[in-house]
Amino acid sequence: MSETRGFADAQSPRRLLSSSVEYTGRVWDVVSEKFQLTDDGEPLVRDYIRHPGAVAILALNDDGQVLLINQYRHPVRMTLWEIPAGLLDIDGEDFQVGAARELAEEADIQATEWNVLTDLFLSPGSSREALRIYLARGITEVPEADRHERTHEEAEISTMWVDLDDAVEAALQGRLHSPSAVAGILAAAAARPSGFANLRPADAPWPEHHSQHPTWPQGPVL
Repeated sequence: MSETRGFADAQSPRRLLSSSVEYTGRVWDVVSEKFQLTDDGEPLVRDYIRHPGAVAILALNDDGQVLLINQYRHPVRMTLWEIPAGLLDIDGEDFQVGAARELAEEADIQATEWNVLTDLFLSPGSSREALRIYLARGITEVPEADRHERTHEEAEISTMWVDLDDAVEAALQGRLHSPSAVAGILAAAAARPSGFANLRPADAPWPEHHSQHPTWPQGPVL
């Protein structure tokens, strides 16, 4: 067995000296923190986005197709092919329950079989946003009477089912730019040869999400 097999990122909290909110936004804040890498090290200051985290869903139907949604993203002035996703902005909501809610709200579908596909930080040098991507199978449509009424950018959402291999090709050719879509598609393609047997269960621990560390400062520390 290779000596590098099983390597992993590790929790490594450092001594926090101070924390203050520099900007309060509609969805997330910008925080400035002073900390030390070592007990006798010089104080360092870093600003970052305090983000609630998010979930995304790679929905796979019985024909081996993945669901993509098309949505306008104003910061980049583009419509992007993405996978359903949403913020973890409901206090205490189970991660997988939030994913199921977002799948129903954005795509009008539901699933009976859930696995964790992959976990990642979207921009760890500037944001604490942790993203969990689920694989959802056993797809059915949400009944018409129970469907969510979408507004604003979500009102323009259109959907498309694409063969997983075609989605992989689009990602590798640079035709897809959503990080959750690219990561989810490539992870699903990597997991497919085993029949997805190597994936974690939907309730697998997610220690990288800030809510799993109640002793860590969640707000300003002075």
